[in-house]
Amino acid sequence: MMSYPLSVKAQNVLLVNTDEPFWQSASDSLKEAGYNPILLYHLEQVLNQIQLAEPAMLIFDYSLTGIEGLNLTRDLRNLGYHFPILMLSSLETLEVRIACLDSGADDYLLKPIQQKNFQQILQIYLQPQPLLKEELHFGELTLDLTSRTLLRQGEIIDLTMKEFELLKYLMSHPKEILTREQILENVWGYDFHGESNVIEVYIRYLRLKIEQQGQKRIIHTIRGVGYVLKD
Repeated sequence: MMSYPLSVKAQNVLLVNTDEPFWQSASDSLKEAGYNPILLYHLEQVLNQIQLAEPAMLIFDYSLTGIEGLNLTRDLRNLGYHFPILMLSSLETLEVRIACLDSGADDYLLKPIQQKNFQQILQIYLQPQPLLKEELHFGELTLDLTSRTLLRQGEIIDLTMKEFELLKYLMSHPKEILTREQILENVWGYDFHGESNVIEVYIRYLRLKIEQQGQKRIIHTIRGVGYVLKD
Protein backbone atom coordinates (compact mmCIF):
# COMPACT_ATOMS: atom_id res chain seq x y z
CA MET A 1 0.00 0.00 0.00
CA MET A 2 1.31 3.43 -0.93
CA SER A 3 1.41 6.31 1.51
CA TYR A 4 0.49 9.82 0.40
CA PRO A 5 1.23 13.16 2.06
CA LEU A 6 -1.98 15.17 1.95
CA SER A 7 -2.73 18.71 0.84
CA VAL A 8 -4.75 20.67 3.38
CA LYS A 9 -6.29 23.10 0.88
CA ALA A 10 -7.85 20.98 -1.83
CA GLN A 11 -9.08 17.47 -1.17
CA ASN A 12 -11.57 16.95 -4.00
CA VAL A 13 -10.94 15.35 -7.39
CA LEU A 14 -13.54 15.70 -10.15
CA LEU A 15 -14.08 12.80 -12.55
CA VAL A 16 -16.30 13.56 -15.56
CA ASN A 17 -17.77 11.20 -18.16
CA THR A 18 -15.62 8.29 -17.02
CA ASP A 19 -16.67 4.67 -17.54
CA GLU A 20 -17.77 2.56 -14.59
CA PRO A 21 -14.64 0.34 -14.29
CA PHE A 22 -12.32 3.36 -14.18
CA TRP A 23 -14.59 5.24 -11.78
CA GLN A 24 -14.60 2.35 -9.31
CA SER A 25 -10.83 1.82 -9.47
CA ALA A 26 -9.98 5.53 -9.40
CA SER A 27 -12.41 6.14 -6.56
CA ASP A 28 -10.74 3.48 -4.41
CA SER A 29 -7.26 4.88 -5.11
CA LEU A 30 -8.33 8.47 -4.39
CA LYS A 31 -10.00 7.56 -1.12
CA GLU A 32 -6.91 5.61 -0.07
CA ALA A 33 -4.82 8.69 -0.84
CA GLY A 34 -7.09 10.87 1.32
CA TYR A 35 -8.95 12.62 -1.49
CA ASN A 36 -12.67 12.83 -2.12
CA PRO A 37 -13.70 11.66 -5.62
CA ILE A 38 -16.68 13.50 -7.10
CA LEU A 39 -18.36 11.93 -10.13
CA LEU A 40 -19.97 14.24 -12.68
CA TYR A 41 -21.96 13.04 -15.67
CA HIS A 42 -21.93 16.16 -17.83
CA LEU A 43 -19.25 18.70 -18.73
CA GLU A 44 -21.80 21.44 -18.07
CA GLN A 45 -21.56 20.63 -14.36
CA VAL A 46 -17.82 21.27 -14.15
CA LEU A 47 -17.63 25.06 -13.80
CA ASN A 48 -20.24 25.19 -11.06
CA GLN A 49 -18.66 22.26 -9.22
CA ILE A 50 -15.20 23.83 -9.41
CA GLN A 51 -16.47 26.88 -7.55
CA LEU A 52 -18.02 24.67 -4.88
CA ALA A 53 -15.35 21.99 -4.51
CA GLU A 54 -12.08 23.83 -5.29
CA PRO A 55 -10.68 20.59 -6.78
CA ALA A 56 -7.10 19.39 -6.64
CA MET A 57 -7.51 17.69 -10.03
CA LEU A 58 -9.93 17.19 -12.92
CA ILE A 59 -10.10 13.96 -14.92
CA PHE A 60 -12.34 13.29 -17.89
CA ASP A 61 -12.58 10.87 -20.78
CA TYR A 62 -11.65 12.45 -24.10
CA SER A 63 -13.09 9.42 -25.88
CA LEU A 64 -16.54 10.39 -24.55
CA THR A 65 -16.30 14.20 -24.60
CA GLY A 66 -14.27 14.94 -27.76
CA ILE A 67 -14.10 18.58 -28.85
CA GLU A 68 -16.31 19.69 -25.95
CA GLY A 69 -13.70 18.45 -23.49
CA LEU A 70 -10.95 20.30 -25.33
CA ASN A 71 -12.99 23.51 -25.30
CA LEU A 72 -13.71 23.15 -21.59
CA THR A 73 -10.01 22.72 -20.83
CA ARG A 74 -9.13 25.86 -22.81
CA ASP A 75 -11.85 27.80 -21.00
CA LEU A 76 -10.58 26.68 -17.59
CA ARG A 77 -7.01 27.69 -18.41
CA ASN A 78 -8.19 31.05 -19.76
CA LEU A 79 -10.11 31.59 -16.53
CA GLY A 80 -6.90 31.09 -14.57
CA TYR A 81 -7.44 27.59 -13.14
CA HIS A 82 -4.08 25.80 -12.84
CA PHE A 83 -4.97 22.51 -11.15
CA PRO A 84 -3.91 19.36 -13.09
CA ILE A 85 -6.25 18.23 -15.86
CA LEU A 86 -5.85 14.65 -17.07
CA MET A 87 -7.54 13.23 -20.16
CA LEU A 88 -8.31 9.55 -20.69
CA SER A 89 -8.48 8.00 -24.13
CA SER A 90 -8.51 4.65 -25.87
CA LEU A 91 -6.76 6.25 -28.88
CA GLU A 92 -2.98 6.58 -29.12
CA THR A 93 -2.33 8.94 -32.01
CA LEU A 94 -0.03 11.92 -32.26
CA GLU A 95 -2.87 14.13 -33.50
CA VAL A 96 -5.11 13.35 -30.51
CA ARG A 97 -2.29 13.73 -28.00
CA ILE A 98 -1.25 17.11 -29.41
CA ALA A 99 -4.87 18.30 -29.45
CA CYS A 100 -5.23 17.43 -25.77
CA LEU A 101 -1.98 19.12 -24.77
CA ASP A 102 -2.73 22.15 -26.93
CA SER A 103 -5.97 22.64 -25.03
CA GLY A 104 -4.04 22.91 -21.76
CA ALA A 105 -4.27 19.37 -20.38
CA ASP A 106 -1.37 18.20 -18.22
CA ASP A 107 -1.40 14.58 -19.30
CA TYR A 108 -3.03 12.11 -21.66
CA LEU A 109 -3.61 8.61 -20.26
CA LEU A 110 -4.32 5.53 -22.32
CA LYS A 111 -7.10 3.19 -21.24
CA PRO A 112 -7.27 0.77 -19.61
CA ILE A 113 -5.23 2.08 -16.67
CA GLN A 114 -4.17 -0.38 -14.00
CA GLN A 115 -4.84 0.70 -10.43
CA LYS A 116 -1.16 0.58 -9.41
CA ASN A 117 -0.29 2.85 -12.33
CA PHE A 118 -3.06 5.27 -11.40
CA GLN A 119 -1.71 5.38 -7.84
CA GLN A 120 1.69 6.38 -9.20
CA ILE A 121 0.03 9.10 -11.27
CA LEU A 122 -1.61 10.43 -8.12
CA GLN A 123 1.76 10.67 -6.42
CA ILE A 124 3.08 12.72 -9.34
CA TYR A 125 0.19 15.17 -9.56
CA LEU A 126 -1.11 15.40 -6.00
CA GLN A 127 2.15 15.64 -4.08
CA PRO A 128 2.30 18.69 -1.78
CA GLN A 129 4.40 21.76 -2.47
CA PRO A 130 7.80 21.93 -0.73
CA LEU A 131 7.81 23.96 2.46
CA LEU A 132 11.17 25.57 1.75
CA LYS A 133 11.97 27.51 -1.37
CA GLU A 134 14.11 25.48 -3.72
CA GLU A 135 15.43 26.39 -7.15
CA LEU A 136 17.24 24.74 -10.01
CA HIS A 137 19.41 26.80 -12.32
CA PHE A 138 20.78 26.17 -15.78
CA GLY A 139 22.08 28.96 -17.99
CA GLU A 140 19.33 31.56 -18.24
CA LEU A 141 16.73 29.23 -16.70
CA THR A 142 15.55 29.33 -13.09
CA LEU A 143 13.05 26.71 -11.99
CA ASP A 144 11.33 27.52 -8.70
CA LEU A 145 10.28 24.20 -7.18
CA THR A 146 8.09 25.88 -4.56
CA SER A 147 5.91 27.93 -6.89
CA ARG A 148 6.46 25.61 -9.89
CA THR A 149 7.49 28.67 -11.89
CA LEU A 150 10.01 28.87 -14.70
CA LEU A 151 11.88 32.08 -15.43
CA ARG A 152 14.16 32.86 -18.34
CA GLN A 153 15.96 36.19 -18.05
CA GLY A 154 13.33 37.29 -15.54
CA GLU A 155 10.39 36.41 -17.79
CA ILE A 156 7.85 33.94 -16.42
CA ILE A 157 7.10 30.97 -18.69
CA ASP A 158 3.93 29.00 -17.97
CA LEU A 159 4.36 25.23 -17.81
CA THR A 160 1.87 22.42 -17.42
CA MET A 161 2.47 20.02 -14.55
CA LYS A 162 4.06 17.41 -16.80
CA GLU A 163 6.24 19.96 -18.62
CA PHE A 164 7.43 21.14 -15.22
CA GLU A 165 8.29 17.60 -14.08
CA LEU A 166 10.14 16.86 -17.31
CA LEU A 167 12.18 20.07 -17.17
CA LYS A 168 12.86 19.50 -13.47
CA TYR A 169 14.32 16.08 -14.27
CA LEU A 170 16.46 17.47 -17.09
CA MET A 171 17.70 20.37 -14.95
CA SER A 172 18.50 17.98 -12.11
CA HIS A 173 20.88 16.15 -14.45
CA PRO A 174 22.52 18.89 -16.56
CA LYS A 175 24.88 17.79 -19.32
CA GLU A 176 23.98 14.15 -18.61
CA ILE A 177 22.55 12.07 -21.44
CA LEU A 178 19.22 10.69 -20.23
CA THR A 179 17.70 7.72 -22.02
CA ARG A 180 14.02 7.54 -22.94
CA GLU A 181 13.66 4.72 -20.41
CA GLN A 182 15.13 6.86 -17.61
CA ILE A 183 12.82 9.73 -18.47
CA LEU A 184 9.71 7.55 -18.62
CA GLU A 185 10.54 5.93 -15.29
CA ASN A 186 11.41 9.13 -13.43
CA VAL A 187 8.95 11.61 -14.95
CA TRP A 188 5.92 9.46 -15.75
CA GLY A 189 6.56 6.59 -13.39
CA TYR A 190 4.06 4.26 -14.98
CA ASP A 191 3.93 1.85 -17.90
CA PHE A 192 2.87 2.68 -21.44
CA HIS A 193 0.90 0.41 -23.74
CA GLY A 194 3.31 -0.39 -26.53
CA GLU A 195 5.35 2.28 -28.28
CA SER A 196 4.63 5.88 -27.40
CA ASN A 197 5.93 9.21 -28.64
CA VAL A 198 4.94 10.93 -25.41
CA ILE A 199 8.47 12.15 -24.62
CA GLU A 200 8.94 13.64 -28.07
CA VAL A 201 5.64 15.49 -27.75
CA TYR A 202 6.53 17.06 -24.41
CA ILE A 203 10.09 17.88 -25.49
CA ARG A 204 8.56 19.68 -28.47
CA TYR A 205 6.33 21.73 -26.19
CA LEU A 206 9.20 22.61 -23.85
CA ARG A 207 11.33 23.74 -26.78
CA LEU A 208 8.54 25.93 -28.09
CA LYS A 209 8.31 27.64 -24.71
CA ILE A 210 11.97 28.05 -23.72
CA GLU A 211 13.67 28.39 -27.09
CA GLN A 212 11.55 31.14 -28.63
CA GLN A 213 12.68 34.28 -30.43
CA GLY A 214 15.89 32.82 -31.73
CA GLN A 215 17.22 31.74 -28.35
CA LYS A 216 19.79 28.98 -28.55
CA ARG A 217 18.79 25.36 -28.16
CA ILE A 218 19.48 23.83 -24.78
CA ILE A 219 17.50 20.56 -24.99
CA HIS A 220 19.42 18.39 -27.44
CA THR A 221 18.32 15.10 -28.98
CA ILE A 222 20.79 12.23 -28.88
CA ARG A 223 19.45 10.16 -31.74
CA GLY A 224 18.55 6.63 -30.77
CA VAL A 225 19.34 7.27 -27.09
CA GLY A 226 17.50 10.17 -25.46
CA TYR A 227 18.08 13.81 -24.52
CA VAL A 228 20.61 16.04 -22.83
CA LEU A 229 20.39 19.55 -21.36
CA LYS A 230 23.45 21.54 -22.36
CA ASP A 231 24.52 24.92 -23.76
